[in-house]
Amino acid sequence: MAAGDKAAARKIFSEASGIMDRIADKNVVHKNEAARHKSRLAARLKAMPG
Repeated sequence: MAAGDKAAARKIFSEASGIMDRIADKNVVHKNEAARHKSRLAARLKAMPG
């Protein structure tokens, strides 16, 4: 996201969301914590110009 490439950031966000869901399913982190991280990343992605 720091590079400013929104298309690449979307792809990375998609991969990261899946990873966060899997670790929440395995109880490595709480499901609400994973959801919070995904929400914050989505907000940063939405705020990106372009």
